[in-house]
Amino acid sequence: MSENPVRQFYDQLTADYHLIYQDWDAGIARQGAALDQLITAQLGATAQTVLDCACGIGTQAIGLAQRGHRVTGSDLSPAAAARAVREAGTRGVALPTTAADMRQLPFRATSFDAVLCADNALPHLLTAEDVHAALTDMHRVLRADGLLLLSIRPYEQARLTHPTTTPLQVSHTPAGRTITFQLWNWHADGQRYDVEHVQLLPEGDAWTSRVRRTTYWALTREQLTGFVIDAGFTEPTWHRPEDSGFFQPLLTARSR
Repeated sequence: MSENPVRQFYDQLTADYHLIYQDWDAGIARQGAALDQLITAQLGATAQTVLDCACGIGTQAIGLAQRGHRVTGSDLSPAAAARAVREAGTRGVALPTTAADMRQLPFRATSFDAVLCADNALPHLLTAEDVHAALTDMHRVLRADGLLLLSIRPYEQARLTHPTTTPLQVSHTPAGRTITFQLWNWHADGQRYDVEHVQLLPEGDAWTSRVRRTTYWALTREQLTGFVIDAGFTEPTWHRPEDSGFFQPLLTARSR
């Protein structure tokens, strides 16, 4: 696992990840509220056991814990998972985490009421076999009639136009502004792309740059729906950001 390039990407990004937000705490609250609304609409207005299997530094997991859910986090990056624990503690909520590959989750069958895989984490898996393995294991750890929540970028247009960069994101820190953007290099198949994740940080009167690299599979909603059904889920439903309040298209489905 130590040579996994996705793990390396997030290990390197962990300390600066919050800088992709103008206000990280506001993002935590906003995303937690949107996810809580989807969970309670389908599972009822009581605290649920939730696994965030790509928890990163805790953005969604902390938000859900603040809403009263019993959340466990796991992430391929040990550094990110450890930071999530610390950040949760400073905000007065418990968030046990572990370092784990979403294709081999270290939890017993039927352990959770809901499983979350948000913020375009699943498209780091670059083959149908790996996506199927991850979704099958998410199904395994869900109770009967449990809830799956997945969010990805809206890739349909990107698959047609193959953009080469993302808009600038500006975060204000005590040291000054931090600028984040991505450069995309598409593969010959037109579906997968390499990313250079660039951050410019203030250093006196100059800038210092940090560049991390990774690869994504630009899965369409139709493709992901098919994978979810093949993994044994039912009732796949897509929720638009303008309806759900979550910042990405989000799929919910139920375990059998």
